[in-house]
Amino acid sequence: MRINTLLPVALAAATAQAQQTAWGQCGGTGWTGAKTCISGYTCTFSNPYYSQCLPGAPGTTTSKVATSTKATSTLSTLKTSTSTKASTTSGGSTSSPTGLGWKWLGVDESGAEFGNTAIPGVWGKDFTFPADASLSTLMGQGFNIFRVPFLMERMAVGSLTASLDPAYLANYTATINYITGKGGWAIVDPHNFGRYNGNIITDTAGFQTFWANLASTFKSNSKAIFDTNNEYHDMDQTLVLNLNQAAINGIRGVGATSQYIFAEGNSYSGAWTWETVNDNLKALTDPSNLLVYEMHQYLDSDGSGTNATCVSSTIGVDRITSATAWLQTNNKVGIIGEFAGGANSVCLSAVTGMLSYMKANSNVWSGALWWGGGPWWGTYIFGFEPPSSTGYNYYDSTLITYKP
Repeated sequence: MRINTLLPVALAAATAQAQQTAWGQCGGTGWTGAKTCISGYTCTFSNPYYSQCLPGAPGTTTSKVATSTKATSTLSTLKTSTSTKASTTSGGSTSSPTGLGWKWLGVDESGAEFGNTAIPGVWGKDFTFPADASLSTLMGQGFNIFRVPFLMERMAVGSLTASLDPAYLANYTATINYITGKGGWAIVDPHNFGRYNGNIITDTAGFQTFWANLASTFKSNSKAIFDTNNEYHDMDQTLVLNLNQAAINGIRGVGATSQYIFAEGNSYSGAWTWETVNDNLKALTDPSNLLVYEMHQYLDSDGSGTNATCVSSTIGVDRITSATAWLQTNNKVGIIGEFAGGANSVCLSAVTGMLSYMKANSNVWSGALWWGGGPWWGTYIFGFEPPSSTGYNYYDSTLITYKP
């Protein structure tokens, strides 16, 4: 979505209650609120800054000691994970993605890109990572792909070609490996709008080096997917083409050849303007023939995803029809990497209409991801964090009917 100045949502305020409610915060550094949970829930460690009341033994508290050492970077303490080894699942294909069919339904999982005014920032204060428990819940319902945004400035501190920060990378990799280790697909998403430190990226060689460095981490994990960059916008169109190609070259050049690559376009990668704005991206080449075009589509009046009101009950189909024709004409495969609608009947009709249309055209559409999941969204109009966020409450039972 177009907002690129996301700040961390404040963690739940401390309360004087004796026991925390279901799914509420119950511990963490500096936490002064309730530290035990209501009956049927257990205070479960997530990270040193956050523990949450999750379904479990009644009225108990579980404390977990972080076994990792303090990172030398200010970025974070290493995240404890039960899945630390890169997955070697052979889920990727080396054939052309043409005719993938309806392969993916998922959720964007925000957190690691939050607090972008605090660089590099501190984990748990300025940014966070998706909650394993929430990912597990969603996967259990049939969602099978998750896009995990991060900031390039935190991953490569100081310059595009800098060595990757070990602490931030380790925490991020733990999330990717958790998803793929449970059989899901994980999209590695530099959420930078084609910019680094606020400036348009023009150094295609440096961008290629960044992707070579990052892809090296995941080249043995065929269920990782590389998203070249989130929502290029207000950029020279040839530059957008060249940056996408540089990313592809960097990824394939280090031996990451079994993973899908998702290429995004200019004008916030909007499906409704793709045919006129991003036509030149049909020239992209991938030696592994695993290139998918990632488009985004919101349903409010300006397509920004900042309003819960949808233009009409048919706006979902209306806005992706021309992109569908472009994919068919050029023998390409696409995915909607971000979409959402407000919690109302008009948007519900628009969303279901769009998804049904996409499934009917699954020769070119491979799936869709709802924006946005993640533990810090609070009362966000599209929030999709189990069990009680706005979008999740209203749309979960509908979306899972579109699972592959």
